[in-house]
Amino acid sequence: MSSNINHVVPGSHDQLAHAAAPRVSDTAHGGAPRFNPRRTLPLRVELRRQIGRRRTQISLGFLILLPLLLIGAFKIGSPGSRDGRVTLVDLATVGAPNFTLFTLFASAGFLLVVVVALFAGDTVASEASWSSLRYLLVAPVSRARLLRQKFIVALGLAGFSLVLLPSVALLSGWIAFGWAPARSPTGSSLPTGEAMLRLAIIVGFLAVSLLFVAALGFYAGVRTDAPLGAVGGTVLLVIVSNILDQVTALGSIRNVLPTHYSYAWLDALGPTVQWDSMLRGTISSLAYSTVLLALAWRHFLRKDIVS
Repeated sequence: MSSNINHVVPGSHDQLAHAAAPRVSDTAHGGAPRFNPRRTLPLRVELRRQIGRRRTQISLGFLILLPLLLIGAFKIGSPGSRDGRVTLVDLATVGAPNFTLFTLFASAGFLLVVVVALFAGDTVASEASWSSLRYLLVAPVSRARLLRQKFIVALGLAGFSLVLLPSVALLSGWIAFGWAPARSPTGSSLPTGEAMLRLAIIVGFLAVSLLFVAALGFYAGVRTDAPLGAVGGTVLLVIVSNILDQVTALGSIRNVLPTHYSYAWLDALGPTVQWDSMLRGTISSLAYSTVLLALAWRHFLRKDIVS
């Protein structure tokens, strides 16, 4: 897709839309009585299209399968010595809440990043790669509405993934390891009600934290017609940010990295919830996401659609 906005290309959105779409003023005078530009590409239609795609089904299926694989690994393996240090891995088989916490800990750094990047980065780029993007705009769907509908559905699928994984882990962990009060590596124990509240806080923070990944993937997706490039580029940038965050020589510079607070949710496992890092992580994610989404909208609304 060409990004030269000064050159009018035959087949561009403006020409296609003016050629194929009735104006709202015409509609009001009987040209197309049922046409309403605000009702094009309903969310249910876009959601049905995305759920029907193989990548969505495989991604959700793997999130269901992962807790079962982890249970099998714990059943087959044997606990190792950690020189007296207690980690979430050691406590994973204590009960269903601990197994759920370990599942989130094991998947938050990479798997969930890939899933969110896939849903957000692929949604527009795939339409461009199939040469169907311009036909969606001819429907006619305005560019701003197309982006909005697609981003809402992408966020919905990502949010569903964040709920699906701990839900399956909680149920399968209950069956495999029973139910027991959650225990943290610090030695504190949480009753069932408090454990469920902490789990909800953790999932909520992960959703906000991964909003940056969704925004980055979406921005990459509107700039390319290669879905793999958008998704892969997003994951690569997140990995680079995580690597730089491990370089202590950077000092306070690490605080501005978008992934610096990715594991701030661990502060919810103590006797009391420590909100400072999670609050900073929320502000950081929202700030980066706002900038990236603004850039995505600005670029897409001004580009020629030729592929």
